Amino acid sequence: MTKKLTISALLVALAMIFSYVEVLIPFNFGIPGIKLGLANLVVVVALYLLDAKQALIISVVRILLVSFTFGNMAALLYSIAGGLLSFVVMVLCRKIKGLSTMGVSVAGGISHNIGQILVAVFVVKNLNLLFYLPVLMIAGIITGFLIGLVAGLIIPSVRKALQL
Repeated sequence: MTKKLTISALLVALAMIFSYVEVLIPFNFGIPGIKLGLANLVVVVALYLLDAKQALIISVVRILLVSFTFGNMAALLYSIAGGLLSFVVMVLCRKIKGLSTMGVSVAGGISHNIGQILVAVFVVKNLNLLFYLPVLMIAGIITGFLIGLVAGLIIPSVRKALQL
């Protein structure tokens, strides 16, 4: 129990650091709202090393802490919608035999953007925002692939280091 709690706390802290670092990195292609999603690396790794319940707790706690620390209520709404939808999709995709961390992460990246755009449509009350979805989906594929690639490379080492 203590080991699981300690690992979870470390992963939340790491995800918060990644979120902060991401704000400092000028990752701008002239398209608002696109981020690399470094903190999602922690969630993907947690999904593969811990049980889904623990990974969900890490994801939600990270979203809440980052939103309260660096964001605002709007950031919380968008992040929680994208994060929860992404998490559910990744848990379901994780059960598909033969689907790599990259595939799971790409599905998570795409669904994260879908969740955020649906909240934006609801908040702004403008369906025209849906036209932005293809751009966000392409970004989700690219960033999801990169995060999944890195996750796939580090999971064996993290598993060994944490003796999981």
